Amino acid sequence: MGEVAEDIYTQDGTVDVKGNPATKKNTGNWRACPYILANECCERLAYYGMSTNLVNYMKTRLGQESAIAANNVTNWSGTCYITPLLGAFLADAYMGRFWTIASFMIIYILGLALLTMASSVKGLVPACDGGACHPTEAQTGVVFLALYLIALGTGGIKPCVSSFGADQFDENDEGEKRSKSSFFNWFYFSINIGALVASSVLVYVQTHVGWGWGFGIPAVVMAVAVASFFVGTPLYRHQRPGGSPLTRIAQVLVASARKWGVEVPADGSRLHETLDRESGIEGSRKLEHTGQFACLDRAAVETPEDRSAANASAWRLCTVTQVEELKSVVRLLPIWASGIVFATVYGQMSTMFVLQGNTLDASMGPHFSIPAASLSIFDTLSVIVWVPVYDRLIVPAVRAVTGRPRGFTQLQRMGIGLVISVFSMLAAGVLDVVRLRAIARHGLYGDKDVVPISIFWQVPQYFIIGAAEVFTFVGQLEFFYDQAPDAMRSMCSALSLTTVALGNYLSTLLVTIVTHVTTRNGAVGWIPDNLNRGHLDYFFWLLAVLSLINFGVYLVIASWYTYKKTADSPDDKAEHAGAN
Repeated sequence: MGEVAEDIYTQDGTVDVKGNPATKKNTGNWRACPYILANECCERLAYYGMSTNLVNYMKTRLGQESAIAANNVTNWSGTCYITPLLGAFLADAYMGRFWTIASFMIIYILGLALLTMASSVKGLVPACDGGACHPTEAQTGVVFLALYLIALGTGGIKPCVSSFGADQFDENDEGEKRSKSSFFNWFYFSINIGALVASSVLVYVQTHVGWGWGFGIPAVVMAVAVASFFVGTPLYRHQRPGGSPLTRIAQVLVASARKWGVEVPADGSRLHETLDRESGIEGSRKLEHTGQFACLDRAAVETPEDRSAANASAWRLCTVTQVEELKSVVRLLPIWASGIVFATVYGQMSTMFVLQGNTLDASMGPHFSIPAASLSIFDTLSVIVWVPVYDRLIVPAVRAVTGRPRGFTQLQRMGIGLVISVFSMLAAGVLDVVRLRAIARHGLYGDKDVVPISIFWQVPQYFIIGAAEVFTFVGQLEFFYDQAPDAMRSMCSALSLTTVALGNYLSTLLVTIVTHVTTRNGAVGWIPDNLNRGHLDYFFWLLAVLSLINFGVYLVIASWYTYKKTADSPDDKAEHAGAN
């Protein structure tokens, strides 16, 4: 009977929409993924359709200078990657991923609707004359209110959708486990299909038709995303929320502090753990003891006082699994930090690359010119090309050599992306050197002067970043889901997203410092409002050097990392043995 049950039901604790054990035949796997992937594609189309050209909206409609507009965009974009911590906490602790996504979508649509009104309704649209707009404080305030409502809404979606999609595959089924690794590649592929439409069609609409239509279309598309998500409801598998992960972390810290003088036994099997198969944490498998951060093991040491108590308080005695949850998160932090500089490089596509492109020849024939922000389409095309190449060609080839199901380890995959990102900054820097020489040769120092270099010379720097994303960003998605404790997967997915937030904030900090230092004594500086008199190439060289240093630090961190060990999962241990 037990074998029959294993064939019928999933073994990872997932349930269907009614709360019953999920059946393998009727729920999850690839049958549920089209609705999740379509939802993500539409949501990303809405997000990028609004954000890709936002720096130009700030400059033209809100009358902001280049540096201020770039900083406002990176600050907002950074916030979009901080708010997932809130959504992830609610999903893991109380609401579950499905209802968190559904609830925050409503806030998202409200923000998009308000932004559409701010760019189309009389009285909310700034007055413009002579090519310059003069927004009131109230008009500017409405725009920023809309933007930060969107930032809040995306906070409940970003950390949960990828994890919710991965939940559709049972880790205890070998076939589904292999499909889960492939799912992350196609998840990122769907993101970039949405971004492709956004950076081409919607940027063109914003530039040549109007901002009202340019922001209104994303609002409609977001409504389609909601519909797609709910259509798949009967097919989804759900992980039950496991209670507050922050409370469990606090209990380990308090218990280990209270037992600071207690000796930890050399034999890890003497530490406290539940006797049955379950871990005692809803939706979480047991974790094996690891030797790192042994000071935390004190929380699982049973003292005579604990043994005499009928039910020892969790604030005094924790299970090995609970302690290993915290260890897993602590081990992730250095890997997480190494992604910040990469995210800074990635963030240049929506700021410095666009500003650089604004100075170049954007004409495509006598009657058409391409908006600088639309060049991000080549980053998207790069991802769309590289995802199937990686999934169908590179992984099988590397698997034949290494014998690992994923080909590269997740850490190796991310490291390769970090190296590739250095070359994107070198390409951007070289182009700017050529641009500045053309300016000097032709005397094009005016604010409106167009440098006689085709904007399509920016394509290599966008294409290289796209290749780096497939290795690093997709690797991060899979790594943080795989290495997170089962009951903290949304939180750890949100943690990986905060690298993008901090990358944007680091970009803002670098621009602010560079502007302050290089404009001393009345100097023009590296990034003036008129880039034809600046030195944007120096900024790209700076980022290239920082990326190289970051990769060196990453190598040290990766060699130190210890993979999570799940009890009764020998396949995990075999796959990660000597994996760094």
